[in-house]
Amino acid sequence: MSGKFTLIIEHDDNGYYGYCPELKGCQTQGDNYEETEENLREAVALYLETLTNDEKQILFKKEIKASFHEVEFA
Repeated sequence: MSGKFTLIIEHDDNGYYGYCPELKGCQTQGDNYEETEENLREAVALYLETLTNDEKQILFKKEIKASFHEVEFA
């Protein structure tokens, strides 16, 4: 079984924070982007290990789309 999940990684003053919006509570952090992405991929894998096949099927049906919106401001 396979599926796709959204990985969101944000940078702030303390490093990087990553989460997967399809998996409630699946989040991690790291000192750099690459470390955070690796940690997040591992967190997703561990999260999925706790679910039944039926629960996984429901998650794989979720669809999250992201887009960018440019605005002007003063």
